[in-house]
Amino acid sequence: MTTMASVLDAREFRNACGGFSTGVTVISTRCGQGDHAMTANAFMSISLDPPLIAISIAGTARMLPRLRAAGAFAVSVLREGMEDIAWHFAGRPRLDGPAPFAELAGLPVIGDAASIFVADVHSEVAAGDHVIVIGHVHSMRRDPQARPLVFHGGRFASLPEVA
Repeated sequence: MTTMASVLDAREFRNACGGFSTGVTVISTRCGQGDHAMTANAFMSISLDPPLIAISIAGTARMLPRLRAAGAFAVSVLREGMEDIAWHFAGRPRLDGPAPFAELAGLPVIGDAASIFVADVHSEVAAGDHVIVIGHVHSMRRDPQARPLVFHGGRFASLPEVA
């Protein structure tokens, strides 16, 4: 039987959370300092009416003040085979040449992503060492045939074929 520690070990907490499979996204924005992007898996839909999404960004991340300055952001949901793009924007560059940005509604996006959402910042919620940014989606596109890139247990994976 597994027991719960009275004080959580940060590494064990992170490992336990890593047991929850997620999609992989690239969060991007454009401000006076140019185009900026980061890999993130803390993304979710919040509301259908109005269409709201949320991302979670470390309070110390360079992306946070840039996103605030822009007042808008995009979320590109990566498809399988985009591991190099995910690593690139996670600070481990694996791409030869410039970032593969396209544009949607005036923001940089990963053009061949499975889905793309463009949102204006609706609100923020301080949450421990992170900030949850809620966005009001005004533009999107998706490829219904795309298979998502998945992250589980610290590794990228693909979903099996669905009959």
